[in-house]
Amino acid sequence: MSEDRTSGSRTGAVPADPAPAELPVYAERVLDVADLIPPGRVMTYGDVAEWLGDGGPRQVGRVMALYGSAAPWWRVVRADGVLLPGHEPRALGHYREEGTPLRGAPRDAEGHVPRLDMKRARWDGVTGSPGEKAHI
Repeated sequence: MSEDRTSGSRTGAVPADPAPAELPVYAERVLDVADLIPPGRVMTYGDVAEWLGDGGPRQVGRVMALYGSAAPWWRVVRADGVLLPGHEPRALGHYREEGTPLRGAPRDAEGHVPRLDMKRARWDGVTGSPGEKAHI
């Protein structure tokens, strides 16, 4: 884990109580997986849930919406490769900086925002030698 996630800083809000707030265990696990995704790669919400063997895409999306601001949120994405609505410029900046594979947007697409090239960008959670799964 790369962040202290008990301070409430993941939501961007200032905690009302000076005592650190405890993150739900599932949220902690989701954020740990987000931290494992290498730069330039992505996992879908469903991939994260499947990797954990718990929850589903909506639960992972909810965790990322509530607590993911200090995690590499741009690496946990929609399965269709569409950039997170309302956060496209920031996400695109991260993707370009990390060399994440992108697909050009069709000319008739609103704002011509590219999509992620999911075939090339998707990470399967495997690190090191073949068959070795990342551990959290």
